[in-house]
Amino acid sequence: MDSSVALARLEIARPVTTRGACLPEGEQSAHLNGCVPLSHQVAGHKYGVDKVGILQHPDGTVLKQLQPPPRGPREMQFYSMVYADDCCDRCLIDLREHLPKYYGTWSSPDSPTDLYLKLDDVTRRFKKPCIMDVKIGQKSYDPFASQEKRDQQVKKYPLMEEIGFLLLGMRVYKMGTDSYETYDQHYGRGLVKDTVREGLSKFFYNGDVLRKDAITASILRVQKILEWFQGQSQLSFYASSLLFVYEGISPPDLVSRGPRESHLTPKACEQNNNISQSLSTMISLHKKACYQAKQDNGVWTSAPQPNGNHGLLSVKKEGEELKSHAGQETSGDVEVKMIDFAHVFQSDVHDHGYIYGLKNLLKVLQQILDE
Repeated sequence: MDSSVALARLEIARPVTTRGACLPEGEQSAHLNGCVPLSHQVAGHKYGVDKVGILQHPDGTVLKQLQPPPRGPREMQFYSMVYADDCCDRCLIDLREHLPKYYGTWSSPDSPTDLYLKLDDVTRRFKKPCIMDVKIGQKSYDPFASQEKRDQQVKKYPLMEEIGFLLLGMRVYKMGTDSYETYDQHYGRGLVKDTVREGLSKFFYNGDVLRKDAITASILRVQKILEWFQGQSQLSFYASSLLFVYEGISPPDLVSRGPRESHLTPKACEQNNNISQSLSTMISLHKKACYQAKQDNGVWTSAPQPNGNHGLLSVKKEGEELKSHAGQETSGDVEVKMIDFAHVFQSDVHDHGYIYGLKNLLKVLQQILDE
């Protein structure tokens, strides 16, 4: 394995936790210490429905309940590795730009053994967030999955291997009715090769206009994630998703011409051209790593960190400066973040399945933009 590959082996015996930080508000459930089920979740395990789920903390973060081993510990170790205080791996520092911020783990005083990942809620700053969850990759099962699990996943969506992505769910704000339309996983799995473009375009149609500004900004952000994947060969991601969020309230410079004839004003078109030109900006390849690692059936372990920190966020100035300035003004109301890391593994080759899915998704987004 190349010496520049950076994979920290992280132990989970002493995770940093925040206990009892939730303060009751109004009529929120007392046994959750002021935390409530996440109201705008569009996919994944839901609290109160599944054995594990996602909560909303009063401080604006979200709490993702740890899944049973090895998935839960593996995801926690992934976040801990990327956000380690003393991480000096350029590849991992660059990756932070594309993830929700991680603040360690949290548990309620009522259930101290139930751990949650404490993460930034990327939808918090939006007034009317439109949200879409898209699973990326040609395989939704990891290399250690049983044959039964593999067959089950392929049966759920046979098209995954061919197109490299799957729409898991979305929530779209409709301007005219001041309401949301929700599409679940069954909608996404019902899409075929000939209808996937139309299916995705519904996410960007607000009942009045096709939000081409949001599509353009989404393309920019997905392109930056693709550039990161093309520059790294140390991690492979399975059953991971992209979370798209844009502001549902249309900017004033959009002109309504119906769902298929929507156009941008000349000013907005000029901004879109600038974004297209900025897509050629490449993120620099990662430098020599400071960690050496091995993998034991997909679960990482490590020697204790010198500073004793095993999870709290401490983003260095260096990492913040990595963000590209290209298109920041026009993409300010759009977020695209990578989520769900219960199946991330050490690798020494490019993640071809994820790259394939990103390229196909970009192709479909561009087709929608060109309509």
